[in-house]
Amino acid sequence: MKIKFLCVGKTTEAYLREGIKIYAERIKHFVPFEIVEIPDVKAKTVTNINFIKDKEAEAILKNISQGDIVILLDEKGEQYDSKNFASFIEKNTVQNAKCMIFIVGGAYGFSDKICQIATHKISLSKMTFTHQMVRLIFAEQLYRGLTIIKNMPYHNQ
Repeated sequence: MKIKFLCVGKTTEAYLREGIKIYAERIKHFVPFEIVEIPDVKAKTVTNINFIKDKEAEAILKNISQGDIVILLDEKGEQYDSKNFASFIEKNTVQNAKCMIFIVGGAYGFSDKICQIATHKISLSKMTFTHQMVRLIFAEQLYRGLTIIKNMPYHNQ
């Protein structure tokens, strides 16, 4: 199964891009992995947040196929420790889906269209992180989860 990581907006900070790149290369040793940056919708004045979320949803939906497992990274989602997240990944990779897609939304979150197709919502923490930092944190946790599944000595008990 392929894992795809959809992110609304660009990662502008060089140190974050470098860290994400390092973990993406490590992840590719375990599974086919792709990061897709979806352009965020720029608004000179925020008059209609739902309009922005709907425009971002249109771009997100172009990257999702019927039968994909869609997981939103959302502050209201379920929280896992690293071992339980590894179990979550392992459980979902044995399904018949071709792709497991994790999505980081834009500044205003997800449109109802995206929430309706999501099979899961995951929160990385009760704390708030920038959308750019979440990308690095998620990439590291995905790598950690894959090493746990393979019983590799990355995760210490």
